[in-house]
Amino acid sequence: MIVSGIQRAHIGFIALIAAVLAIQLVMHPLRSGDAKQTQTPVWHLTWSDEFNGPNGSLPDLTRWSFDTGGAWGERELQHYTNRNTNAHVSNGALVITAQKEDYKGNHYTSARIQTQGKFEQRYGRFEARMRLPSGKGVWPAFWLVGNDIDQVDWPAYGEIDVMELIGSNPAQVYVSVHGPSPFDIRSHTIVMSLPGAQTFTDAYHLFSIEWEPLEIRFYVDEIQYAVFTPQHLFPGEKWVYDHPFCIILNLAIGGEWPGNPDDSTTFPAAMFVDYVRVYAKQS
Repeated sequence: MIVSGIQRAHIGFIALIAAVLAIQLVMHPLRSGDAKQTQTPVWHLTWSDEFNGPNGSLPDLTRWSFDTGGAWGERELQHYTNRNTNAHVSNGALVITAQKEDYKGNHYTSARIQTQGKFEQRYGRFEARMRLPSGKGVWPAFWLVGNDIDQVDWPAYGEIDVMELIGSNPAQVYVSVHGPSPFDIRSHTIVMSLPGAQTFTDAYHLFSIEWEPLEIRFYVDEIQYAVFTPQHLFPGEKWVYDHPFCIILNLAIGGEWPGNPDDSTTFPAAMFVDYVRVYAKQS
């Protein structure tokens, strides 16, 4: 069952800030002058969810499974449920909602869905169009993990964080890759900031990666801003991004990295997902 494996996926993530400070050593961010529009893609669609079900319905259970429970590796505060109050379709979008409520020993509820056993793919373009919540202690994410998650420990199965946002700073998103290292808590992380006074809560944005055998490229709104290759590995690491990965969408509350909510945090907090699409490269 994926819960026991994926719970380990962010253990040790408190080293993230140190990794960000070492950003030039671990992943190549494109300078502003290097940023470029994605060329016309040579991809064909292999899987998608447009979230076009009836209003109030659960996400399509032929595509997604719920992770449930209240004990998560980053000392988070939420209890993930499979209730439509925490995850439902509304007007063509998936809405994952975190609520402040006492539930089975936790003080917040939310939802986390994933595709393990229903859809997994090696390489390709993975994208989600999303509008994100804000507030101290709010932590939305769109990420991928290796399909061998139940056979090996984190981070040996590999993890690609396409987007994470810390709600106290809604103008920035983080992308990371985690893989085997002599120091398992070490990550390769880059921060992307919107210009001016824009935030990721104001409108939908497209978060995507293009993953090929020896390269992972990261995009926001079709602008490439980071690339990760084997040349960016730390000594002793190996490239583990060579097997099928599955997809996770979740909205966490609290924990060692984002900190816990305070009186300034507004609940309910909602993450909107217009669609998730996956492509394979044309031969």
